[in-house]
Amino acid sequence: MAKVEWSAGIDSVSGALSKPGKNGQHSCAKMLLGTHRTAATTNPDCNRLFLRKKTKRSTPVTSDEILVRNRFAAISRSVHARRKDLSKIAVDIQNFRGQRDNPNGYKTFYSYLWNICTQEYDQTHNG
Repeated sequence: MAKVEWSAGIDSVSGALSKPGKNGQHSCAKMLLGTHRTAATTNPDCNRLFLRKKTKRSTPVTSDEILVRNRFAAISRSVHARRKDLSKIAVDIQNFRGQRDNPNGYKTFYSYLWNICTQEYDQTHNG
């Protein structure tokens, strides 16, 4: 296995270093993925690099997948709209600050809004 030596100031790399482009765009054909493991091991060299070929889906999109995608898109639009809604923003910020220090509280305002909009969506579509 190859060993990667990082330059001074770079301790580790994690995530996609290059992604394959969409059809018709000039980009690399493979994904270069770097991982860094922080688990306690006997090996201090826990950095790994992988090359992954571009894959093509072999099965058609199912109706359940379309429902999940549509749900995600609707909630995302709702979060975006709620962040811009001046009539709700003051109350949302106040409620967020009141719950964020709780053990199960949402630590970011964005995640708090996602929770609210997800509950609203589920109540209107499932309840």
